[in-house]
Amino acid sequence: MKTKAFSFIGILVLLLGSATGGFTDEKLIIKGYDPVAYFIAGKPVKGRKDFAHQWMGATFRFSSKENLELFKKAPEKYAPQYGGYCSYAVSQGYTAPVDPEAWAIVNGKLYLNYSKSVQKKWREKRDEYIAAADKNWPELKAKEQKSHKG
Repeated sequence: MKTKAFSFIGILVLLLGSATGGFTDEKLIIKGYDPVAYFIAGKPVKGRKDFAHQWMGATFRFSSKENLELFKKAPEKYAPQYGGYCSYAVSQGYTAPVDPEAWAIVNGKLYLNYSKSVQKKWREKRDEYIAAADKNWPELKAKEQKSHKG
C-alpha cells in the first residue's frame, strides 16, 4: 500500500512539474520586477522575460535593455540586499519572500520587505534592523546555498 502511495505521489509531482513548465534551480528575484527601475524610475516596474540575466545563481528581469545593461555593468549597485529576501525577516534571523511594492533605497542600497505592514515596522528602527540583518545574512546565505545544492 505504501509503495503505491509513494508511486502515485511521485507521478503527481512529475505531472505538476511538467504542467508548470518543469522544475528549475533558478531563483527569480523580486518576483520578476526590475531592480534597476527602483533607482531609475523610483518605483517598482515588472521585468520582461526577454530581458533576463543570471547573476549569483539567480534570475533578474528588466523592463528595458538599458536597465539590463546598467545591471550588467554594476550588479552590486542594483541588486537588492540579502538576496532579495525581506530585510526585516533577515534582521530576525530567517528569510521570507517580498512584496515588490514594499521597498526602500537607503544609502544607495535597495531593501525589500514582506509586506507594507512589515515595512512600516521595519522603518521604525530601520538602522537597527539593517545592522542586525547585515550580521545575520552571511549565515542565512550559507544555509540558502546549502539547501539549493540538495
